Amino acid sequence: MDLDLLILLGLKFLAIAIAFNVVLIMVAYIVLAERKILGWIQGRIGPNRVGFWGVLQPFADLLKFIFKEDIIPDKSVRFVYFLAPLVALICALMPIVVYPFGPEIDLSFIPYAGEYLGKFPLVIARFDVALLYVLGITSVGVYGIALAGWSSNSKYSLMGGLRSSAQMISYELAMGTSVVGAVMLAGTLDINGIITSQRQFVWYIIPQFLGFIVFLISAFAETNRVPFDLPEAETELVAGFHTEYSALKFALFFMAEYVNMFTVSVMIVTLFLGGWHVPYLNLAFAEGSLPYAAISVGAFLAKIFFFLFFYIWVRGTLPRFRFDQLMNFGWKFLLPLGIFNVFITALAVYFWNIK
Repeated sequence: MDLDLLILLGLKFLAIAIAFNVVLIMVAYIVLAERKILGWIQGRIGPNRVGFWGVLQPFADLLKFIFKEDIIPDKSVRFVYFLAPLVALICALMPIVVYPFGPEIDLSFIPYAGEYLGKFPLVIARFDVALLYVLGITSVGVYGIALAGWSSNSKYSLMGGLRSSAQMISYELAMGTSVVGAVMLAGTLDINGIITSQRQFVWYIIPQFLGFIVFLISAFAETNRVPFDLPEAETELVAGFHTEYSALKFALFFMAEYVNMFTVSVMIVTLFLGGWHVPYLNLAFAEGSLPYAAISVGAFLAKIFFFLFFYIWVRGTLPRFRFDQLMNFGWKFLLPLGIFNVFITALAVYFWNIK
């Protein structure tokens, strides 16, 4: 095999390992942040026993999941029962490979290696239909939840899985229409191209504010978060689709939910808030320089953390919908609003050449 190809493959595998591990560590501390913020909202302290200010609590939780007794229902369909949490977590993680976390870095200043690497992109994989890939992978994630509900052979779990399927089908349509407006303005399905077009025009949250609102609400439903957490409504379904799961298998579902929160926040920032772009930063630093890249990556993460905080804030303030209210809201309000946004955007692009 050619040496250049081996080096390229090695760099890609290294990038994948770093990206996935960093995201999983961030997810662990998102859980800690949620428990702390909800404690503050509700007048409680939150975790504060393990480590200074409770910062080691995620590792204590991991050890608890590892050593907890693993209970498997006798009447479950075992292969599917074990497969479901893996499907949920893998589908949550896979979109990370196409998200650009920052601009290309010019590494020519590094002796020898810099000449070979040249401009180093802060993205693992880039292709022309990356946005379709993200939508396709995230929509497959519902199979993990549906299969978990069916394979557990429990009526509570089955009801949670069916609810999740109906909910995600409904809100996938609204989410799809909300994305179309940004794609029409950018003229591409390439995520890097969408970010670049926002640098040349304006962040799409301004011309696509309707699409942003539809996408944001749909994101709550897609990730099964309050006020749309009907698939695991403890007041009605014990724990919903994961009622019969324990130990590490439950932890995989738990991780998948928070990884989905992270990846959906990345998608919101990428489509509507310019991704890693910081206005007028190129006036202070040369594009491709290390300071430019560091500030861009920092701004990208700050935007993501804002939406993660918003997720937690909403959970601490809003009540859960009834299931019929949730379905009516998706089909009778969000979907028509998304279609209306597509119609208005098409008129603007056609008559006024807004791009």
